[in-house]
Amino acid sequence: MTLKLFRGDRTTKDFKERTVKDKRLLMSTALAGVVALGLSTISQEASAAKEGFEKCTGIAKAGMNDCGTSKHSCAGQATADSDPEEWVYVPEGTCQKIAGGAVKAAAKS
Repeated sequence: MTLKLFRGDRTTKDFKERTVKDKRLLMSTALAGVVALGLSTISQEASAAKEGFEKCTGIAKAGMNDCGTSKHSCAGQATADSDPEEWVYVPEGTCQKIAGGAVKAAAKS
């Protein structure tokens, strides 16, 4: 004998099956979101190194930096103007013309 929780033909078994399907859908959606977030981060990193541009430190305004530092991991999170660790991309040769600007050394592979 099955207990009827709903009107009509729905039974406890139907409810459990639907709940399992809902959990699978939720988990699949969450996993797809995590994968998409990871791929978007990779594509931002890959496209961030623009040819003809250089990283210029010490000139970024608060909230206007291009990428992460040891203090945070995302663009737009600089908390102070002209922080020597924060950087923005500028056309090559421009950084040394800006007061307070210094070209950030390329990371070794």
